Amino acid sequence: MSHYDWITLAITLIGVIFYGLYKSRTTKNLDGYFLGNRTMPWYLVLLSIMGTQASAVTFLSAPGQAYVDGMRFVQFYFGLPLAMVVLCITFVPIFHRLKVYTAYEYLEKRFDSRTRTLTSLLFLLQRALSTGISIYAPSIILSSLLNWNIYWTNLFMGGLLILYTVTGGAKAVAHTQKFQLLIIFSGMALAGYMVVNLLPEGVGFTDALNLGGKLGKLNVITTGIEEGGFNWGDRYNLISGIIGGFFLQLSYFGTDQSQVGRYLTAKSVSESRMGLIMNGLVKIPMQFFILLIGVLVFSFFQFNSHPVSFNARQMDMLNNSEIRQSASALEQQHMLVQEKKQALVRQWVDNKEDQSLIDQIGAHIQEEKTIQDSVKALVKQVDALAETNDTNYIFLRFVIDYLPVGAVGLLIAVIFLAAWGSIAAALNSLASSSVVDIHKKFIEKDCTEKRDYQLSKRYTLAWGLFCIATAMFATRMGSLIEAVNILGSLFYGVILGIFLVAFYMKKIGGRAVFGAAVISEVLIITLFVLNDTGYIRLGFLWLNLIGALAVMALAWLFSKLGSARRA
Repeated sequence: MSHYDWITLAITLIGVIFYGLYKSRTTKNLDGYFLGNRTMPWYLVLLSIMGTQASAVTFLSAPGQAYVDGMRFVQFYFGLPLAMVVLCITFVPIFHRLKVYTAYEYLEKRFDSRTRTLTSLLFLLQRALSTGISIYAPSIILSSLLNWNIYWTNLFMGGLLILYTVTGGAKAVAHTQKFQLLIIFSGMALAGYMVVNLLPEGVGFTDALNLGGKLGKLNVITTGIEEGGFNWGDRYNLISGIIGGFFLQLSYFGTDQSQVGRYLTAKSVSESRMGLIMNGLVKIPMQFFILLIGVLVFSFFQFNSHPVSFNARQMDMLNNSEIRQSASALEQQHMLVQEKKQALVRQWVDNKEDQSLIDQIGAHIQEEKTIQDSVKALVKQVDALAETNDTNYIFLRFVIDYLPVGAVGLLIAVIFLAAWGSIAAALNSLASSSVVDIHKKFIEKDCTEKRDYQLSKRYTLAWGLFCIATAMFATRMGSLIEAVNILGSLFYGVILGIFLVAFYMKKIGGRAVFGAAVISEVLIITLFVLNDTGYIRLGFLWLNLIGALAVMALAWLFSKLGSARRA
């Protein structure tokens, strides 16, 4: 990066940190630190919800996901609007009426202490692991730019973030997310404009979309239905997005404290509802736009050369190894294939109806993929534990190699700010659940407001350090945006099932639902392992539906068996 890019990046990041510290003035108690004294208007609630959900993983990995797999990932969010409606009808009024700090307090009132503790622990585990991945995502950038060790980069990234999160609590998080999202949306709009502007003369936005569509990247709607019937192993399709996505989003926004804590900061039920409904309306178009940038980048690289691996470190490792001649030969072969493909693409611009040209271009793209797979095999030969998936580096490579001076620094800042927005909210929610559901329940039951405030800051710091440690092990996870959602799906369905029993199955008690939750979680982990090892084929979104229904069915069964035994 140039000096101007570094200046842009530094000014943006330092400005956000000081803005967060400035906005951190609040009442020094639990209500002030975790819920901002419940004074936030709906638009701040909306921005906070979006800022929490849209992490660096979204802006770093999603364009790469579209580049590799097309736009069908957007179907993941199709269940979101319906989930927002259910939340506004059921979850929001109950949480506001009970004046809870965390969603899990309600479970003790409804069931018992151990059900509350189990649910809280499941949340803490999955949220801490997901936050570690969110720290790792921007660390990839700094590590690539400065050639730093990824472990030191994780420490640097997490340390800067902890500074204003520990100091300011929920109020600082909400206000900085407002500032962050403004910069993020401006930066992504700039990226979309630049990728079109950098296309060859005579090639415009519609041409780029046309080329991406003909090469299979505009697959916004897929049914998952094939000749043999419905493909349950297909991760993203219309049916899994609406049904499985609905249960995932309902659990994420209704039972994950990182989101519940955002709309509990609202000044009233109506303000919370407005923030959630607007999120349901805005999120799909936002994600569509981010994925569309990935398709535009894909089309751009059909006219322009790209490296055989978007992760520069892979090639550095090969070029410094004993098999560098094999790696160099594959690079040369890749360049020749690209030259042939680019000649065909230029012909296609003048004759867009010629399907044979598209077929030939597609064949060359497949040749490129075969060569890239060979490079990955060489990487594994040098280091069996090395990460070979370069999806997370595609958008980053375009930004660094092709954007003008100043714009690179701004786009890098966008990814940093997206990470900080989601991680700050996650640390705040981890601390709130730890203090309210664990510490004040089992360690210090009677604390003064001053002691509550001190504990809140200490737990925020402790979870920040834990998540940094988790980021150290986040390598070799493939597409980060998929990794985060797969990890959440291992827990969200069971947590949601507990809340659904609490809301809608009034006659079932704590003992039945506790046993049902434990067995259901074991079932979900077993299904995931079987799918991962190839014994079954099941898209991860279905784990959310199975987990929720399993808890409800088993809780009902255990309740009936208990009633029969008592009779």
